Amino acid sequence: MICRIRMRTREGMVVARAKGKLRGKTPKLSDRRQNELRRLYDTGKSSISNLGELFDVSRPTVYRTLARQAVS
Repeated sequence: MICRIRMRTREGMVVARAKGKLRGKTPKLSDRRQNELRRLYDTGKSSISNLGELFDVSRPTVYRTLARQAVS
């Protein structure tokens, strides 16, 4: 029984992904705001805490955004 439920769930996820309906949580910051955050950070005039307050996000979100942009 459980195996059948798991199999049908996976099939449904494949169909949803093919239709473009299956996505994770939407990012707190848009691409434009992420770029702006990176630009302000690179100037060296803003601290992580200040950026978090400015963009209304937590410090971990600022760190994650900077880490993602470093990889991209």
